[in-house]
This record gives sequence, C-alpha cells and structure tokens, in this order.
Amino acid sequence: MTDDHRPLSPHLQIYRPQITSVLSIAHRAAGVALAAGLPLFVWWLVAGAAGPAAYETVREFTGSAVGRLLLFLWSFALFYHLCNGIRHLFWDAGRGFDLPAARATGWLAVAAAAALTVAAWVWGYAALGAFG
Repeated sequence: MTDDHRPLSPHLQIYRPQITSVLSIAHRAAGVALAAGLPLFVWWLVAGAAGPAAYETVREFTGSAVGRLLLFLWSFALFYHLCNGIRHLFWDAGRGFDLPAARATGWLAVAAAAALTVAAWVWGYAALGAFG
C-alpha cells in the first residue's frame, strides 16, 4: 500500500465558491456578528437603567461614525440572518432545493436584507426627525 500523502477529500481550494456555499458561510458569519454585537446592546440597556449620564455616554458612541458603522453592519447581519433563516425554513419543508431556486432565493435573501436594512435606517432617522 502506497502512502503518497494525498488528502482524503478535495480541499476547499479546489472548489470554486458558489452562491450557495458563500451564503451558507455568510449565514454563520452573520450569527457570529450578532453575538459579537450583543455587548453593545447590553451596554445600551444597562446605561438606560443606570441613568442619564451613562445613557449619554452610550448615545455619544453610537452617534459617532464608528458607532453608526457598527450599528449599520449589525442591523444588516440581523436582517440577513433573518431572511436566510426564512429561506432555510423553506428548505426544512422540502422546497427550493433545485439549483435555480437555491440561487434565486439566495440572491433574494441578500436583496431583502439590504432593503430591510436601508428601510430600517431611513425609518429610524425619519422617526427621530433627522430627515426634513
């Protein structure tokens, strides 16, 4: 028996990334991003309970460019994870497994997440009176 040190299965570098694999990895990354953003949310909740001075500190951070970028990315991760989770629910029901449907629903999940993120930010700023 020869031992030529070949891998037992093809390595990831052999495969070309496809929409289904990229979105699967992105779904996991969005879940990690949601967990990583949780301390900011907890900080906001605790500061709200701690009083006006603590809350103002959080508000200053979330109003900064870095804070807004983090909140924007966190909200996109939230909506992407939601939309792709709904896609997975259809898969759990046995629907949408054929390749054209998987590609279409994948792009739909990305587009819906982007639209929901923008809509939430526009609505949020409009509710605060920042527009107009």
